[in-house]
Amino acid sequence: MEVLVIGLGAMGSAAAQHIAERGCHVRGFDQYTPPHSHGSSHGLTRIYRQAYFEDHRYVPLLLRSFDLWKKLERDTGTNLLHLTGALVVGSRDGQLVQRSSASAGQFNLPYQLLDAAELKRRYPVFSVRPDTCALLEASAGYLRPEACVEQQLRQAVRAGAQLHTEEAVLGWQAGPGGAGVTVHTDKGMYSADRLVLTAGPWTPQVLASLGLPMRVTRQVLYWFEPKESIEHFREEHFPVYLIEEEGESRCIYGFPLTGPISEGVKVALHGSEEVCTPDSVCREIRPADERSIRDRLADTIPGLAGRLLRAETCLYTMTPDEHFFLGTHPHYPAVTIGAGFSGHGFKFAPVIGEVIADMVSSGGAASTLDLFSLERFESLAPAVPL
Repeated sequence: MEVLVIGLGAMGSAAAQHIAERGCHVRGFDQYTPPHSHGSSHGLTRIYRQAYFEDHRYVPLLLRSFDLWKKLERDTGTNLLHLTGALVVGSRDGQLVQRSSASAGQFNLPYQLLDAAELKRRYPVFSVRPDTCALLEASAGYLRPEACVEQQLRQAVRAGAQLHTEEAVLGWQAGPGGAGVTVHTDKGMYSADRLVLTAGPWTPQVLASLGLPMRVTRQVLYWFEPKESIEHFREEHFPVYLIEEEGESRCIYGFPLTGPISEGVKVALHGSEEVCTPDSVCREIRPADERSIRDRLADTIPGLAGRLLRAETCLYTMTPDEHFFLGTHPHYPAVTIGAGFSGHGFKFAPVIGEVIADMVSSGGAASTLDLFSLERFESLAPAVPL
């Protein structure tokens, strides 16, 4: 079977790897050379956690993803997943801790609940109110996104995949009756039995005729030189974290020091209302960006807000309910779609690749896809020539 994959970021590289390892002939396309900083699979670190407040139905996928990340580490001799533990912090009445503990309890995940005094004793850098509590899980930490993408692509090539980087896709077309596909690029035309669309923030353009509800938003990532001792932020003392702030719609999240001191300590706000495209996004870091993160740090981790060492932009591809789109194109059965990962998809990359490979090679994994149905919103656009 011949399979074309459009987009070789986190999901596309995983899909190319797993499909090629099933014995299919894979060609993957990316207009840049991944890993790159133009989309959503960069920034040195991504959080991995299992006590999932977003929806307990993600937990089995997270457990499988853990196994696949560890297998990729063994197969490549690289260290990709660093288990520092993860803190979810909020008020006793807040959603973050309650929903995280519910997911953990349902799947017997080990965790600890910390009250305000214990949280402050263990992690003195946090600003803690009397009603603060936190969930601490051990089987959590961070992934190295650039290295993860690179190793997935290397495994894809080792399994026989051909990668067409620096080759922009101009369009695609399904064959008569939906059988087969053709992809047009700025360097040629390619036909195959199946097509996988994992184009990240370019997906709204690639699938414009289908009308899936997605919007791309601008995110900013920051690395600070702490005002307090750097020792407080080293990963042997400090986990990854998410903090729910009362009255704030966006969590603040961050990491321990994961590189040299000169790199700084990474922190960011989750979510944005600044809609853009990969071409129109403002890559410049504006004074208002820095003010927004400093305002939140003042209330949560004031000792982190020293000198800003660097910052960069990232893109989220959001769905209305922030769940993924994963399934077969409703009009063209030869086309499989993985999109709309809404700023929390990276940790799932290998299991998404595995699910896509199941769909492509055997039509399986249907039970996994209820949460991610392409048709869960109002009716999609009718089939039109592409």
